[in-house]
Amino acid sequence: MSPSNLRKSIGNALYRQVGRANGRVQQHRSLPVDVLENETSYQVVFDAPGAEPDDVQVRYLEGNVKIRIERFRQFRDGYEMRFPGRGMELDGEAELPNDAVVDPDAGEATLTETGTLRIDIPKDSSIETEESEHDADSEPASTPEADEIAVDD
Repeated sequence: MSPSNLRKSIGNALYRQVGRANGRVQQHRSLPVDVLENETSYQVVFDAPGAEPDDVQVRYLEGNVKIRIERFRQFRDGYEMRFPGRGMELDGEAELPNDAVVDPDAGEATLTETGTLRIDIPKDSSIETEESEHDADSEPASTPEADEIAVDD
């Protein structure tokens, strides 16, 4: 093996190892998230570049919005993978405020063309009305344990 080929082989091995390590870090770190609120709903926003609607799972569980993205890396004709740095399985989680009462069954998730995942979860006004009619000593109305929200493109 010539010194030139040896150098190229070592360079490729280093690129691949650094890329794989970077991808693993992404897989174990939660995606950045914004939680927004208006009078009628909460909006949870994640960046999900490279994801397709079928790649995304959205769940609501006890005040938390959880997402899982399983992306596919497309191979390009005529190109060799030098640095596989993007994580293919990504997770994210956002906690709604402690006093949030929502209707997760009415939630909607939208994945934009630019890779932004917007999850709109309406506030549940019927539960708030029921709570205001009860004594202050009564138990608050419960929310569902876990609900899955479908993703629209």
